[in-house]
Amino acid sequence: MTSYREISFNGLWKNNPALVQLLGLCPLLGVSNSTVNALGLALASAVVLVCSNTAVSLVRGVVNTAVRLPAFVMIIAALTTCIELLMQAFTYELYQILGIFIPLITTNCVILGRADGFAAKHDPARAAYDGLMMGLGFGLVLVMIGAIRELLGTGALFANMHLLFGPIAAEWKLTLVQDYKGFLLAILPPGAFIVLGLLIAGKNRIDQIAAERAKAAAPEAPVQSRRVRVTGVIE
Repeated sequence: MTSYREISFNGLWKNNPALVQLLGLCPLLGVSNSTVNALGLALASAVVLVCSNTAVSLVRGVVNTAVRLPAFVMIIAALTTCIELLMQAFTYELYQILGIFIPLITTNCVILGRADGFAAKHDPARAAYDGLMMGLGFGLVLVMIGAIRELLGTGALFANMHLLFGPIAAEWKLTLVQDYKGFLLAILPPGAFIVLGLLIAGKNRIDQIAAERAKAAAPEAPVQSRRVRVTGVIE
């Protein structure tokens, strides 16, 4: 069984679904033009991940192999519908902004991949924890891209957070650059590709530096000389 520490490391860094596995890129790039949009989709995806992993783990022993994937898709679709209805009820304006990307959680490769690749092989506790870590890893990248694009594009952060958290968040907007003229490329689709590429490059560089330091710190294996004794008989 996979340890909880390994599950955490895989979800947040080693096998991050956005930076390493490159899964779920359509919603990742499509709605990450602001922090509130990115955070809303990240929370919705994380909830579906945790609940679907748990449900799949609970039913893995009674689902026939022939209908395994359709059953998993039905579970994910049911949970996505619940999230969609909740967002319509409590965050309707944000739901309208996110649009088709909320129903498309059903076909998100991250969720289906974890259901079939991990939850179907582990107990409910580990499956739920894996969903949480993968959801956090995916959500952190999503929010980082949204924050960077919003900052570069508008010079501010946390605009329109009331769409997700209500009137209490109406004054959360931080204007970091006064009289900012705006950088249109950052909030256009090409900006999402550029920011994601820079994040992937940064992660790869950190992994490379860590590997080089680990190699330099590792003690060299001692070279042991062996003496070979040769005996011969001459007649």
